Amino acid sequence: MISTKKALLCAALTAIIAAPTAMADSLKIGVSMALFDDNFLTTLRNGIEKKSAEEGVDVQIEDAKNEVGTQLNQIQNFIASGVDAIIVNPVDTDATVSMSDDAVAAGIPLIYVNRQPINIDMLPENQAFVASNEVESGTYQTQEVCRLMNGKGKVLVMMGELSNQAAIQRTKDIHDVIATPECSGLEVVAEQTAEWDRTKGNNLMTNWIAAGTEFDAVIANNDEMAIGAIQALKASGRAMDTVIVAGIDATADALAAMKAGDLDVTVYQSATGQGAGAVSTAISLAKGEKIEKKIWVPFELVTPENLSNYLK
Repeated sequence: MISTKKALLCAALTAIIAAPTAMADSLKIGVSMALFDDNFLTTLRNGIEKKSAEEGVDVQIEDAKNEVGTQLNQIQNFIASGVDAIIVNPVDTDATVSMSDDAVAAGIPLIYVNRQPINIDMLPENQAFVASNEVESGTYQTQEVCRLMNGKGKVLVMMGELSNQAAIQRTKDIHDVIATPECSGLEVVAEQTAEWDRTKGNNLMTNWIAAGTEFDAVIANNDEMAIGAIQALKASGRAMDTVIVAGIDATADALAAMKAGDLDVTVYQSATGQGAGAVSTAISLAKGEKIEKKIWVPFELVTPENLSNYLK
């Protein structure tokens, strides 16, 4: 009987001693997403949730609804609640300086994901950026368009939100490729933002068609705008084999459009990989580990020839 009581007492003491350790290992991460209502960002968010579950991390994900003020408030709330790390998909990449400053003041690691912060080269020791290198995205996309057009023709460019670094870089990539000798026969005849949005892409394409703009290709900063352009082109009666349409992200809808013969080019950006990478980076920083400031998840060109690899 005494032996049994001793055993129970030892077990109880062991549980009490072990309890704080278990609690310490259960990290809490606050995540502020720029927008929930976006196909690519939904996949990114799912990647964060999946990796957090695998790692046993408690994650709280908030929708900033594309409002900078809302996102800043979410970050303040995460800090006040004492999270171990914060992951941010910025609404406005120009607003990241104050986000970084708030996190530093609170001593909480901060990880930017997918959208490059304006202060990327000045991030403190406990902050990092996880994404795909946008210099590759628009470059791969436009080089393939150039190849399909034999280096000459008229091009329309649909840009993402002008406050977003990815939109700026992807558009720059387009012009950089066109500046090369082999693609110098391409001419950008119109360039305008459709703010990453399918409906706005449709409206912009409709306006260009109504204005009588002549073009041979549409290069969009993302798949959603490219799909909007395709919808407008088909509604106008334009045969899809007479125009090249290119996007970026290789979303499920984009791959379906390519399978249907409507989308010619996209570039795979692993939203799931970025989400998982952001969580892994947050865990490392929360544990005080040293990591690289920039963690890249490679882009991959997707065409009808290798489409089957991505449909899987």
